[in-house]
Amino acid sequence: MNTMDFQNELRLPNEEDRFFSFTDGQAQIKYHQVFPGIALMYEDMHCKSCTFHRKLSEDIFEIRHCREGRMEVNTKNGFFYMGPGDLSVCQPDEKHSISDYPLRHYHGITVILDAKKAPPCLSCFLEDVDVHPRCLLEKLCHGSGVFIARSMPSIAHIFEELYSVPERIRTGYLKVKVLELMLFLSGIDLQTDELAQRCFTRNQKVLAQEVSSYLHTHMEQKITLEQLTEHFHASGTQIKCSIKGVYGMPLSGVIRIQKMQSAAQLLRDTDLTILEIAGRHGYDNPSKFAKAFRETMGVTPKEYRTKPIQIETILS
Repeated sequence: MNTMDFQNELRLPNEEDRFFSFTDGQAQIKYHQVFPGIALMYEDMHCKSCTFHRKLSEDIFEIRHCREGRMEVNTKNGFFYMGPGDLSVCQPDEKHSISDYPLRHYHGITVILDAKKAPPCLSCFLEDVDVHPRCLLEKLCHGSGVFIARSMPSIAHIFEELYSVPERIRTGYLKVKVLELMLFLSGIDLQTDELAQRCFTRNQKVLAQEVSSYLHTHMEQKITLEQLTEHFHASGTQIKCSIKGVYGMPLSGVIRIQKMQSAAQLLRDTDLTILEIAGRHGYDNPSKFAKAFRETMGVTPKEYRTKPIQIETILS
């Protein structure tokens, strides 16, 4: 599958802009200037990928937090993937950076820090916040160019309230939370904290995407791992590892979600019977189909047809 399909291009706002959104509803970005050289963005992405045009500088780095969905972090050493609760610190190395969203669903926050424009030390804003942005960049991004920490309570504590802060106090609240975030990152012990050093190659990424596409076009069949290994000339371990790394779920989970979301579309848009829809997705037992649909969608096929809920189209 061409990873550039459904690409949207975002030109990040300058310091005078406060808000950016796609008119087609596929992506929305709310941009806030917090301090000189420090900005924060809320990102709600419902697309496969976006290209961000940015000023390229060795002084700029981005701190991302994933609230929902999944996001790919592309570095010079390979691909890392962020899931709910994960945090990354990355130094962009390309002027036109493509961000991929394997599940076509991502909600999160990005803090952009320009060490050249920001104060040398953040203690000028709060006396005890003895944090030097340039030193923080060198500490976290030295060598690999990326730092990733998996979900942990201390990270959740910093970001949780940022997603629901009242508008009337937003400006001051963002300043407090950004300083808290910088202080937290400055205190991380790189030797003892659990870091995500699992990196995936381009070949692994492409394999996962091609397997997902193949499964999507053969939903009426019961595809086995053995069939996939024969078709793609890859080992079962390679396929399972690539799928889990890119999509954050096992092969069986990818198959089920694809089938249930396709079934949901047919329930919503056609007059096919539930039995016919089950058969089109490889289920000869309507009870098993109903059970799988409920576990995935939260309602039974009959309930969904009566009152469809909004779903994300993913993994196609």
